[in-house]
Amino acid sequence: MCFDLDSRPPIPPIAGAAVDGRRAELQSADGTCFAAFVASPAQPSGAGMLILPDVRGLHTFYEELALRFAEAGIEALAIDYFGRTAGTPPRRPDFEHNPHVDQTRWPTLQMDMRAGRDELAAQPGVRALFSVGFCYGGRLAFLSATRPELGLSGAIGFYGVVAGKGRVDLPAPVDLATEMRCPILGLFGGDDASIPPESIARFDASLSAGGVDHDLIAYPGAPHSFFDRKAADFAAQSADAWAHVLDFVARHTPDA
Repeated sequence: MCFDLDSRPPIPPIAGAAVDGRRAELQSADGTCFAAFVASPAQPSGAGMLILPDVRGLHTFYEELALRFAEAGIEALAIDYFGRTAGTPPRRPDFEHNPHVDQTRWPTLQMDMRAGRDELAAQPGVRALFSVGFCYGGRLAFLSATRPELGLSGAIGFYGVVAGKGRVDLPAPVDLATEMRCPILGLFGGDDASIPPESIARFDASLSAGGVDHDLIAYPGAPHSFFDRKAADFAAQSADAWAHVLDFVARHTPDA
């Protein structure tokens, strides 16, 4: 698991910011209904963010993260992965996610991402779409950049494993780097044993070979899942990562 059950995003709320957050149900192309959380800003910037959670699916961490994006003027939507196997009701914090992760598949995950993307694109004022994911979702975020139907302006992965076999049938991003169609921001822990420096170097070289605009940042000494309010020792790295995310979105969102 990426985070503890009581983990929260290490982003302080913006005082006085007005946002609207709500649970929703979306429908994939195969007719599956799945849960989502939508957060809308009072003062939209024109950006929309598709949030791809870790293996827990739609967890409180990602609902709160959506609110922090909305406070920054970014329309945000976090999706769940388990509509086909666990339905849409809210779950207890101790929900056993592993059997459901093992039943996810790359083709149906693409359908779910497309449904989330379409919901974001339908919101007033959204003119640039991004994805951001964490661990399992970080790998998905990198892979989302290969999907032309998503029409992304950028993809952001927090400690998504970029090389080697992943869970279920997800391809390795390093193998599809030359097919990525939008800028990439990768954020990694320098001491993350699951993503060694050589795999990040391979990803960097593959993106360069494909002419993909990218920035890959590894924070020395930081572990996997450093982006957590509980990880006080890595507060500076988390703040820097959040600043990079907001700058990346701003640079790739066209003026109205």
